[in-house]
Amino acid sequence: MNKIYLDNAATTPVKKEVLDAMLPYFMESFGNPSSVYQIAQINKKAVDEAREQVAKTLGANANEIFFTSGGSEADNWALKGIAEAYKDKGNHIITSKIEHHAILHTCEYLEKKGYEVTYLDVDEKGMITPEAVEAAIKENTILISIMYANNEIGTINPISEIGKIAKAHHIIFHTDAVQAMGQVRIDVKEQNIDLLSLSAHKINGPKGVGALYIRRGLKIANLIHGGGQERGRRAGTENVPGIVGLGKAIELAYEDFDAKIEKLTVLRDKLIDGLLEKIPYTRLNGHRIQRLANNVNVGVEFVEGESLLLLLDMNGVAASSGSACTSGSLDPSHVLLALGIPHEKAHGSIRFTLGGMNTEEEIDFVLEKMPSIVERMRSMSPLYEDFLNKNK
Repeated sequence: MNKIYLDNAATTPVKKEVLDAMLPYFMESFGNPSSVYQIAQINKKAVDEAREQVAKTLGANANEIFFTSGGSEADNWALKGIAEAYKDKGNHIITSKIEHHAILHTCEYLEKKGYEVTYLDVDEKGMITPEAVEAAIKENTILISIMYANNEIGTINPISEIGKIAKAHHIIFHTDAVQAMGQVRIDVKEQNIDLLSLSAHKINGPKGVGALYIRRGLKIANLIHGGGQERGRRAGTENVPGIVGLGKAIELAYEDFDAKIEKLTVLRDKLIDGLLEKIPYTRLNGHRIQRLANNVNVGVEFVEGESLLLLLDMNGVAASSGSACTSGSLDPSHVLLALGIPHEKAHGSIRFTLGGMNTEEEIDFVLEKMPSIVERMRSMSPLYEDFLNKNK
């Protein structure tokens, strides 16, 4: 087992308080919340309390929160549900080139169904500008879907400004906030967000549960059909332990929030500065300031990212080369390519994402090991040798 875990954007460990909250609903109180007897109604109350916890965090009303199996389902529901519900009004959707594949692949699916999708470019820091969003709007635009913060490079988008533009043009606005939850404060009303996706396992909750915020009064088609659960909008027996875990996890994620973010920011900046200082021909991917407090993504020239990860793993450090959903792919990250980074350089990028359990000593350990690992890899690279010979 890895000693130092620095891949919290992929998933996080369940906190003990979350597990403790979940445990009674596996065996002691196992009733189906849709039933009428007491053991079932206890579970219905638990689901309702979790709904309140999620709503409070988002500045929403409890009846605007709908539980899902995770962030991917929430993203699919938001896009497919709005596309179906508003097909008589238009068929144009605006998104960006750096979205999670749960958005991009859903958009590709909708294109096959006759919808038109505009994929916005980003700047060299991975930012989507409000001006680009507004310029892409057409008469038949029905939905804008822009992620709150990118899961690979950590860049935080100007969501409030984009929300204002969407509202001014009477267009529905969805944001994938899976990576942003627990890292930024969110108020769906103030930010003019109509739909928001989130997932429990990114905030020290259980896997297999998430939620979609749907603004009250918004028309949206169902994604999953069956029974009348989730007030008739999302069929399937409720995952009571998971929902309870999500409620507890999101509550804990915003306890002592400012202190947590300050700690993560200090560790993040130490790691960024140390890597850029100690390893030549290294760059930071993403925005330096408008960045998630826990995200470090650096490009290391003349090395291959997967090999770098394996050597780090041998030294007891777990990191990532990008999104966990595509880590088995040999293709470079679509996010890094969208930043204008060439293929050969995109292959040499690595992502460290911090969590509340990480310490300064662990950052020091990574900064101690990384330079020698990179030096070893570059010593075997003919490209690096040619580069040095040309620059003598």
